[in-house]
Amino acid sequence: MIALDLDEDQRQAVEAPFEACVAIAGEPGSGKTYALQRRIALARERFPAAAPIVTGPSRRFDAIAFDVLAQAGIDVRRVDDPDASLLFARACEPLFALQWDEFSAAQLDPEIPGLRTPERFAESAFRLIRKLREANIAPDEFLSRSLRGATEFYAHPPNLANPALLAATKGIYHDSLDVTPHELQRQHRREVDLAKILAKLYEAYVELVRTTRLATGRDAVAEALEVLRARPELAPALREKHRLAFVDDAEDLTPAELALLRGIFGESLSGVTLCGDPASAVSQVRLAAPDAAFATATTRIVLSRHHRAATVPLQLHRARTERDEAAFVARHVAEWIAGGTPPDRIAILFRSVAGVEPFERALLELDIPAVVEGDANVFADRRALDALALLWNVYDPFRHDWLLRTLSGRALRLSDASLATLCAEPPNPQAPLFIVEDEPAPTTRPSRWDPKRDLRLGWNVVRGEQDAALSETARERLKSFRERRRRWMELAAAGSFDVFARTVWREGLAREGAPGSARARAQQIVLERLLARLHAFFAERPGATLGDALAYAESREATELESCEAYDGDGFVRLCSVEAARGREFDFVAIAGAAAGTFPRWYSPDAFLFSPRLGMIPKENAGEGRASRTAKFSFYVHRNRARESYNAGERRAFTYALRRARRGALVTAWGSPTRGATAPEFLEELRAARLPGTELL
Repeated sequence: MIALDLDEDQRQAVEAPFEACVAIAGEPGSGKTYALQRRIALARERFPAAAPIVTGPSRRFDAIAFDVLAQAGIDVRRVDDPDASLLFARACEPLFALQWDEFSAAQLDPEIPGLRTPERFAESAFRLIRKLREANIAPDEFLSRSLRGATEFYAHPPNLANPALLAATKGIYHDSLDVTPHELQRQHRREVDLAKILAKLYEAYVELVRTTRLATGRDAVAEALEVLRARPELAPALREKHRLAFVDDAEDLTPAELALLRGIFGESLSGVTLCGDPASAVSQVRLAAPDAAFATATTRIVLSRHHRAATVPLQLHRARTERDEAAFVARHVAEWIAGGTPPDRIAILFRSVAGVEPFERALLELDIPAVVEGDANVFADRRALDALALLWNVYDPFRHDWLLRTLSGRALRLSDASLATLCAEPPNPQAPLFIVEDEPAPTTRPSRWDPKRDLRLGWNVVRGEQDAALSETARERLKSFRERRRRWMELAAAGSFDVFARTVWREGLAREGAPGSARARAQQIVLERLLARLHAFFAERPGATLGDALAYAESREATELESCEAYDGDGFVRLCSVEAARGREFDFVAIAGAAAGTFPRWYSPDAFLFSPRLGMIPKENAGEGRASRTAKFSFYVHRNRARESYNAGERRAFTYALRRARRGALVTAWGSPTRGATAPEFLEELRAARLPGTELL
């Protein structure tokens, strides 16, 4: 049955022919997702035997790819980007050791852009390969396009003395445009070598994905496409099984995902319904192709009626410092809650939640429950680090960085003087009469221990050799910690990691806030997230030790690819990145940091870019070049208006964030406004626009 509360456009969207490719488009608040849900319900009534593909916020699109691989009998385990980056690092090891035959045969020159800093080179290369996977560009095609683009550019170089190009290029980079034919030829050779090296790394990574059977979502999509090409008989079977597909947030479809849909449902995408808003493609990570996706539809229905207010009351505020801004936002959140709005109907949105501690702290100080969602790294959270430090203290008390964190933390609170005493030699050390070579190690892993190591802090904590030199308070705290650690070591040896970790954290961590307070609840969420990650590590790696898990957590702390999952509990104000808020709406929204460098973030191009027509565009002018940048990079950034395009994407994200609010929005920033020459000041733009319903605070 068709719902009676649908408007005419929604009704057309629900009743559109199922055998066609249908696009349901509309701005946020137009009711397109509701119409899609009604269309899915109608499809289940009409085709009860079908198992339609449904993707959206609750089911990621790449689940289709894993289903295809399973149908083909290929067992693949899903991993995330941090794990995939470690896999890619394995592919890079022979390169960084210059072990490739091409180097010894002088077929490649290692003096290429970016390779002077291997770690940064690997990060840039991995980001490029992720985009190539999403663009459905295989290694051989990547190399072919790169070589062709290099030939076309350097064979017929553009006018690098063009006044418009000179005017758009910063003065410090004008030397990159003052090049001779010999210099262009040298840059050409460097670029070709760079393309060949990246293509070989790409091939090595793909081979590792296939041999290890570890794949991210984008890897699974690429591998599923390869399977469908190699085994065309699978597509009709999949089409018969599913018959229909419904894709919400279709503006986020990548070219590879769109190709996978075509591989199953044919070039015309018969039976596929796409739902979304092409203008809402706001991700900075995914290579979305919204125009290509919606252009495929034979039936396009645009929902124009807004089911919530097109504009909401808007308040603007610029604070003096970030701490003042956080306090101001927290007070406003408290007022919204006092006015009857549930905390989970309030969100503070950021371009990135990698550094939102001041805002979380301001909310917790007012006893407002808050949870972070988005690109935050749980392994780098101070509460998680305190918890990991205790596990390290059990496993290896001679990792003094972790031991010092525990000793100086809120649970033990040893003073600097006490720590200095613990790091010193005993006043009257007594030399042992005998050296016992097989003395048991004070760790959970004897093979880790070397009895000849003289690490004084660890010995003083474990053996108490400096207890007499400590104050009575410090001595009692240290003795208590020593006794608890002995019990924890027994628990660690017992074999149940869950019991061990929960006991250690319950007995060793200082509780933040009173029981049931916002601080205590926030700490509990972080610990549960951390424990879930460690449980997943042990589940995926049978036989792993505590040391393996701690090394894994340490590697995760250093990555910028980490993110934390959404929290499905109620009663918490959300601190979200824009991407984490996709498809959601709130009564009140505060957008913090609406200033250049924060939202939008600065435009910082990678060490090398890729263009399907121009091929590789290296930024660094490696070798004996006089200029720091390549001529091709300066030309490309100007011709493609790269900075302007980037800022336009940031503006779309900001607009999308504003439209998450139903009843009211607050936009804040701190510090003095800039001129906005290289990045716009969104707060100042709203202030200058003087939109109806805008209030300056």
